[in-house]
Amino acid sequence: MSDLATARFVLERLVSFPSVSRGSNLDLIEWVRDWLQEQGITATVVPAPGGQKASLFAQVGPNVPGGVVLSGHSDVVPVDGQDWSSDPFTVVERDGRLYGRGTCDMKGFDALAIAALVLAHRRGVKRPLQLALSHDEELGCIACIPMIEAMAALPRASAVIVGEPTMMKVVTGHKGGMAYGVHVKGYEVHSSIMHEGVNAILEGAKLLTWVNEQNAASRAATPAPLAATFYPPWTTVHTGQISGGTAHNITAGDCEFGVDFRVVPGDEPEQWRQKFYDKVAEVEAEMRTVRPEAGITVEERFALPPLTPETDGAAEALARKLTGDNARHVVSYGTEAGQFQVRGWSAVVCGPGDIAQAHQADEYLSVAQFQAGWAFLEQLVKDLER
Repeated sequence: MSDLATARFVLERLVSFPSVSRGSNLDLIEWVRDWLQEQGITATVVPAPGGQKASLFAQVGPNVPGGVVLSGHSDVVPVDGQDWSSDPFTVVERDGRLYGRGTCDMKGFDALAIAALVLAHRRGVKRPLQLALSHDEELGCIACIPMIEAMAALPRASAVIVGEPTMMKVVTGHKGGMAYGVHVKGYEVHSSIMHEGVNAILEGAKLLTWVNEQNAASRAATPAPLAATFYPPWTTVHTGQISGGTAHNITAGDCEFGVDFRVVPGDEPEQWRQKFYDKVAEVEAEMRTVRPEAGITVEERFALPPLTPETDGAAEALARKLTGDNARHVVSYGTEAGQFQVRGWSAVVCGPGDIAQAHQADEYLSVAQFQAGWAFLEQLVKDLER
């Protein structure tokens, strides 16, 4: 079996595990661990609290610093309500495309990285190649933190390549992210005497008005040079779902919604967090002048650091050498590259596939991109042999 065929075999096995973030990924992680063991490679499993999920990392080559980490995530988004032309958990090749949930985001890269680890082990590289396979990336890129911390036991790599789909372009920066769940607790009365109650929906609307005001102000401002490279070139604040209320003629007792921030590098996430909490406190104080039982609860769901372009970054230099891509690329979505970078690794994002295909019905990775990803990793292994 050729190395590329091995990668294809691994891809088919990875996709066959329906590792949707809301469920367990243990069957996938255990298969990867066992299959690597068959190839003579020992992997370390990092269990999540509760024991229903896990991450994994492995290393081949000498126990020296200066190697490379290939980073991917094992979880995928749901297929519920999507109209697929074939079984989403079976890789189907049609018209030069590999269809299946996660082929693009990002089991295609995972499979290539696993196959590259086997190739590096067989070749006997002079600098180590490390694999990092996380879980729950789709839920906020925070579950990877214990895995990254556990990898401190390995020799420090000089570069981390996070293989999210970039069409094999070298992405050196992305926005950070923060997400909050908001529960506005009102006080129910008949709507004819609404002034004696607290309408949670109307109070929540004050926070959503603040969201719109922040976006308008940020959009109107002149962006800093680094922010100007992003699209859009400002920190965005967003709410995508809201629920609440019992009946039209009752002041709403509850209102729940999410608020998330996509923070451009250069902005301070803590400043945005404080502005948000200050507004929450202001609205809550007004509510309690009417009914002291009313209030607002904010749950912090995740905080993802941005990936900031590095000056003379080792990961960028390596990825550019391997791809020949010298253009500047930044993206507005977040990845685990920010988590590696904030902990001292040099990191970039570079992987096969088009992000536009991620999360879609009939998600696919083109065969050409799969092959381009393998050519990139094959060159990386050659570089580690020198």
